Amino acid sequence: MDKKLSHLDSRGQARMVDVGGKKTTRRTAAAAGRISMSPAAFALLKNQQAEKGDVLAVARIAAIAAAKKTAEWIPLCHILPLESVRVDFALQKNAVECRAETAATAKTGVEMESLAAVQAGLLTIYDMLKSADRTMRITDIRLLEKSGGKSGDFPPKT
Repeated sequence: MDKKLSHLDSRGQARMVDVGGKKTTRRTAAAAGRISMSPAAFALLKNQQAEKGDVLAVARIAAIAAAKKTAEWIPLCHILPLESVRVDFALQKNAVECRAETAATAKTGVEMESLAAVQAGLLTIYDMLKSADRTMRITDIRLLEKSGGKSGDFPPKT
């Protein structure tokens, strides 16, 4: 793949992309990830018996806050006027799947906001349950879909 990296100038120096000439459109993105844990840690989460409180409620708030602060985490991201952030958790066998959806009407996409939300949510679960299981694994963080903007939809609609 010979695609030019937009965050590098002609000399190979890092730069923030100039989006001034881009069209403002509705942008959405969804990302997901997973944290797996021991049966004992999962039981604490599921039964809301963790010492630190309601794990998923705190993780949801952390994920929303992270989406709103993504430009502070990722140096070349633009600050975006998020219109919505939705975070959902699905309990699986000794694991939790986190899904984050973000939306904004802006000149650049919201993929990084969704990805940051997922990671912050999963890290918060780890933090709140680490006394029960330090071997938890955060995996499969990925962009599921995005819409809006010049590059179109991902995955492409057929």
